[in-house]
Amino acid sequence: MRSPASLAAILSLTAVPALAAPQVVTDLVPTGALVQEVMGDLAEVRVLLPQGASAHHYQMRPSDAQALQGADLVIWMGPDLTPWLSRASDTLSGATQLRLLEVEGVALRDYAADGAEDHTDHDDHDDHDDHDDHAGHDHNHTGTDPHAWLNIANAGPWLEAIATTLSEQDPDNAATYRANAEAAADRIGALDDRLRDRLAPHSQDRFVVFHDAYGHFTDHFGLQPAIAVSLGDASTPSAARIDQIRTRITETGAVCAFPEQAHDASLIQTVTEGSDIRIGGELSPEGGMLSPGAGQYEALMTQMTDTIIDCLAAE
Repeated sequence: MRSPASLAAILSLTAVPALAAPQVVTDLVPTGALVQEVMGDLAEVRVLLPQGASAHHYQMRPSDAQALQGADLVIWMGPDLTPWLSRASDTLSGATQLRLLEVEGVALRDYAADGAEDHTDHDDHDDHDDHDDHAGHDHNHTGTDPHAWLNIANAGPWLEAIATTLSEQDPDNAATYRANAEAAADRIGALDDRLRDRLAPHSQDRFVVFHDAYGHFTDHFGLQPAIAVSLGDASTPSAARIDQIRTRITETGAVCAFPEQAHDASLIQTVTEGSDIRIGGELSPEGGMLSPGAGQYEALMTQMTDTIIDCLAAE
């Protein structure tokens, strides 16, 4: 007859192992950071967009396609931001998808809602003699602004949706997902209050950015709309648009202009040439200068605020 100790040893060898946490693939660093907050140390989240790449114009590598095919869950903003991932997602068979822009309770905005900036260069299109130079024409840019992670209030509903989706796939760890999501939401909510207090003295300052990605940020924190050199898809601006931006800089008394990581800094130099505007540090709305991981969403929002204030507050 076996002893209780030996019987326990046998049972431990034959017990059914706990199911592994879902394999999760995300689009951007801020998305991956929020998912990693919820997952904790149960698994490492894969972020597709590499450091230094543009979310709008990235081309997927074979390793990205392989990661997608092996994923249990794909969490991303949606096709308006990353058309390259939209095409790939259509071929997924086994993975569940969570599109964050479709989550209930998320604050959305439309490009056309920003009446202060013109997103169509009508004069450029009215000149029929220039139609041979299609690359130099801007186009209508309306619809949903997909840069919604820059409204820090959206982190709360996203964390809850991520926890719910993970819990459906991995019920054994549901309590952990919920607890992690609640802790992250509390911490990010406190950061929101601190950033709002810091930005408040600059609510009337005007500034220039590379592309129209900052409306969620300026709306949420009560800032004046940023003057964008390029449209929201980071397309190359026409000569007519550049002339319009120069005029806007003069008319608004803009005090700072910010180049952007992964984009041509010479365009900022072009639109500010001859003005007294200060050139600030490089912004990275997609978190392209950060490594994936928990805490990086807060790092992104803090770094963006620091960079903007450092220039606006300079004497």
